[in-house]
Amino acid sequence: MSAVPPSLTLTALRDIPEVLPGSDLAGLLAQALARAGLTLLASDVLVIAQKVISKAEGRYVQLADVVPGARALELAAVTGKDARLIELILAESTEVLRAQRGLLIVRHRLGLVMANAGIDRSNVAPGTEERVLLLPQDPEASAAALRAALAQRAGSACGLIISDSFGRPWRRGVVNVAIAAAGVTALLDRRGEPDRAGRALEVTEVALADALAAAAGLVLGEAAEGTPAVLVRGFQCTAAVNPAAALIRPLEEDLFR
Repeated sequence: MSAVPPSLTLTALRDIPEVLPGSDLAGLLAQALARAGLTLLASDVLVIAQKVISKAEGRYVQLADVVPGARALELAAVTGKDARLIELILAESTEVLRAQRGLLIVRHRLGLVMANAGIDRSNVAPGTEERVLLLPQDPEASAAALRAALAQRAGSACGLIISDSFGRPWRRGVVNVAIAAAGVTALLDRRGEPDRAGRALEVTEVALADALAAAAGLVLGEAAEGTPAVLVRGFQCTAAVNPAAALIRPLEEDLFR
């Protein structure tokens, strides 16, 4: 069950230095919490930008090292994208869903439907245009490991969400969603609960982790803000925890294929 909180606070953890492969991300976050005068509570949720997880895990690829195959060359001609980038996108994906000029939508190997398999050049590092950053190999494992490390550093096992910005069918703009979660209820099933009139809810499942990620996105930013983590305080949910993978709609329920 989830009670509607009277208020939520979103606190950006600022002045975190550039994250490099092998960086002690838990230590950097613990230091940022201390600088902000915050003591981590078990009921808190930390929302972490996917990019810093990938950076710490060294998920970089040099495009100069990539040799595009026939399919990548074909899609490059359609989309106008770098064939080497498309080769990486294909390697990270199970299916190409849409390809047109300037756009390539795929189903990532993690089940996420997204542009370019989440491979990114923005905010990687100045002067490294030939280097791209992939999603974490196993974001759910990354979230669990970071949560455990933070519990040792900060003394409390809070909830943790790894977020990334996604486009949405039929709507413009991007919004942050959860690609991994640990210690939180990612998807809350409220089917069977009574509404105010006593009728049982039939289809209501609440994407709690996505809602928290979207709220945190308001202070994470999308450009040069340099804020990779947000502390969400005041949210309480007593339902059993489940991973962000619970948010992915099974293929047999996909009405848009």
